Amino acid sequence: MPKVTILPHHEICPNGAEIELNVGDNLCEGLLENGVKIEHACDCSKACTTCHVVVRKGFNSLEEMDDIEADLLDRAWGLEPNSRLSCQCFMTDENLTIEIPKYTLNHASEGH
Repeated sequence: MPKVTILPHHEICPNGAEIELNVGDNLCEGLLENGVKIEHACDCSKACTTCHVVVRKGFNSLEEMDDIEADLLDRAWGLEPNSRLSCQCFMTDENLTIEIPKYTLNHASEGH
């Protein structure tokens, strides 16, 4: 079962975390189900950038992003070469280490 290491984030995950997900699980949904309250303003429909993460380890194990995701990421705060929308990442058998950027462009958060 692959592990996801979440690096510390000042609000969402101050101490960092490590969770286990099944191969094929959606990263954003897995984070939410395990108490990591990542923003997801479009309800994981690939219409915003609030679930943006930077994949520090395991980036190449993820399926290649499509043009829509790439275009959306151009608007994300803190974009890096290993940025992805977590709602578009599905777990493989390789472990991931992710960083949740300090800010998003979201003006309203889900569940608030």
